[in-house]
Amino acid sequence: MTQIDGSIGIIGGSGMLGSAISEALLDHEVVPGPNFWISNRTGSAAGLERHAGIRITTDNQELVDACDVIILSVPPARASDIGIRAAGKLLVSVMAGVTVEEIKALTGASRVVRAMSSPAAALSLAYSPWFASPEVTEDDRRKVTAIFAACGLTDEIGEEGNIDHFTAMTGPVPGFVAYFAKCMADYAVGKGIGRDVADRAIRQLFLSAGTMMSIGEATPADHVREMIDYAGTTAAGLLAMENSPLSRAIHDGLDAAVEKSRNMRR
Repeated sequence: MTQIDGSIGIIGGSGMLGSAISEALLDHEVVPGPNFWISNRTGSAAGLERHAGIRITTDNQELVDACDVIILSVPPARASDIGIRAAGKLLVSVMAGVTVEEIKALTGASRVVRAMSSPAAALSLAYSPWFASPEVTEDDRRKVTAIFAACGLTDEIGEEGNIDHFTAMTGPVPGFVAYFAKCMADYAVGKGIGRDVADRAIRQLFLSAGTMMSIGEATPADHVREMIDYAGTTAAGLLAMENSPLSRAIHDGLDAAVEKSRNMRR
């Protein structure tokens, strides 16, 4: 794992997403503990006590002044309360729905990256896409890539608006996947299978399916087509689902999440 020169600070580093990113960066030694800062309202290490030497503050500006890279991980509704001046710093925001131009106006920074990750970062299993303002340098890009590679997989994307789509799709882990799993477990219980057994079976199903899709070259669409072409029991179920309103319902749900992302601060 690439280690970054300089220091990194996370404003909101004890929240669900901030603490997950903190765990990833410290576990993979992207920065040593003494070069890692967290700002939160309590001034506590908030579950990161096993990492020696990390700096904790309740003063956001103190963190900004001490760090080269600042990660903003506060609720979007509190974005206006961050109260920092960060000119000359590299700012990386994982605040849903807050645009690059809004971040620049709030902080005075010009080198801004807008990203989305997920709590799966703590397990290095997140997908973290990011968009960079024109002022972001190649060295900045290497740092951002190192940060999010510690969290899992990452890509730089060319359209800022697509961050809202990834916020809807890959930000809420387990989110929508958990809902589909719940529906399957409820089906099993409705057929007389015990809840504990149903939950255990469906958890293992999603673990195995996710692992198979992550390590192979076949796309999700390839897996579906393979099952349908096999013409077995799964094909019958998939064809029934394809002919149902399920796909439209998923599209509608994701559209609703995207719309919420775009209006988080309104």
